[in-house]
Amino acid sequence: MITREATEQDLAILLEFEQGVVTAERPFNSTLIEGEIHYYDLKHLIQSPQATVIVAEENHEIIASGYALIKKAAKDYYQFKEYAYLGFMYVKPEHRGKGINKVITDELISWSKSRGINEVRLDVYAQNESAIKAYEKAGFEPHLLTMRLKA
Repeated sequence: MITREATEQDLAILLEFEQGVVTAERPFNSTLIEGEIHYYDLKHLIQSPQATVIVAEENHEIIASGYALIKKAAKDYYQFKEYAYLGFMYVKPEHRGKGINKVITDELISWSKSRGINEVRLDVYAQNESAIKAYEKAGFEPHLLTMRLKA
């Protein structure tokens, strides 16, 4: 397996992965609309100097993805001015459980550090226990839980 930065030639498979992310998240989010949803502007993320999209390949087949995007801190009272936000973490079902997500996460963290970014964040649904365990193995810890009420 190798990892590399995604290119625009990878967009077709990455758009399929995006729908895989949506499908995986639907059970955790009853507020999502039906049908195809696009969370990301993948072409922009691939082209942006403030982002990287990493893919994992095995036998010339893309099997996993993730991105890091440098964002400005939302509040001026944080100890950091910028942070890296990770998203689009997807591994094809037949390749799960092999540590591929950790490899991509480590690559994204390294990319962030190489740009002087030491604060790395991501979002995960509170009910998604397997994802939480995977991110905890990668060194992440819970930070904030968003609560909602349908009134």
